[in-house]
Amino acid sequence: MSKSLRLSEKWFRRGLWLVAFVFASFLIGLGSTIVGDLPQVERVRVLDDFIDKPAAEPLRATIKASEKAEEQAARDLDQAQLQLNTAQQASANARETFGNWIATRRATAQPDQDTELIARTKALDAFKQKENAAQRKADAQRQIALDARQAEQRAREALSVLERAAQERLDAEYRRIELRVFAYRLALTLPLLLVAGWLFVKKRKSTYWPFVWGFIFFALFAFFVELVPYLPSYGGYVRYVVGIVLTVLVGRYAIIALNRYLARQKLAEQQPDQVRREELSYDVALARLGKSVCPGCERPVDLKNNEIDFCPHCGIGLFDHCGHCSTRKSAFSKFCHACGTAATTTQAPHTPVTGTAQSVTPGAPVQPAT
Repeated sequence: MSKSLRLSEKWFRRGLWLVAFVFASFLIGLGSTIVGDLPQVERVRVLDDFIDKPAAEPLRATIKASEKAEEQAARDLDQAQLQLNTAQQASANARETFGNWIATRRATAQPDQDTELIARTKALDAFKQKENAAQRKADAQRQIALDARQAEQRAREALSVLERAAQERLDAEYRRIELRVFAYRLALTLPLLLVAGWLFVKKRKSTYWPFVWGFIFFALFAFFVELVPYLPSYGGYVRYVVGIVLTVLVGRYAIIALNRYLARQKLAEQQPDQVRREELSYDVALARLGKSVCPGCERPVDLKNNEIDFCPHCGIGLFDHCGHCSTRKSAFSKFCHACGTAATTTQAPHTPVTGTAQSVTPGAPVQPAT
């Protein structure tokens, strides 16, 4: 078809296609923003919306109190451990001093030192008592920390049971939300696709065809690119079922369209040659001739053979002669390429005539052949 267009018309058409793509890009951007914001129509669900709160709150309070008790016990244990270390060091020093003194006492064997021996022994017992008290205090803090950890563990185990049940309900709710959001997207994109199909059938060759094609590109992108990634999975069944349904619908449309096209072609081939050539668009005819196919039936024809004036498949006239200079030319040309005479004054290609030929005087009535 481009061979029949003027040079300026070609560039204008290219510019209009650019307008169509730019228009489609802006529509796609707007559509992507709307589709991306559709999940915001649903309230965000959290685990606490589905958990048994009367049972969960005491457990969480127990966990929180146990954590605080464990932290406090850990701090107190550090202090008790420091006091225990100090008491153990003092007791060890006292035992070492007492041992040295005992050795000296035995060496001197002085009876007057028995009183001091008793005092040193009591002092050593006091250090041991302090060590034991510090040890009991540290053990008590360890016991508090252990009890807090065990209470926290029991509370967490009980809470995890409630959270697992709540998580199952939350997942089920999100599946329902996903399906609703998909329905919103489908309700938005499917009408666009239907409108695009109507525009393709009715308006794709109208004056404002760039906007029509831009909208068609946008609708196709919105349905097959923006919508498909959001199809609910369910193990892949939905995607396969949707693919099968779309394939059946498109295939059915293609089969029906092909049968209608073949029926129209058969009906057109039964029309007179002049009627068929008048019904064909000039640009369409030239485009088909440029591909070496018949403009009427679209079957291959050897157009380089100068002896072929009619399509051997459907009989439509392909070449005739100029009525002014008798030059052989395309039957679809509007002007003679040799002399420029309008195609209205043409000589029909030679056709075989059966019966007796009659001479016709211009202006005289024609008598039917007998």
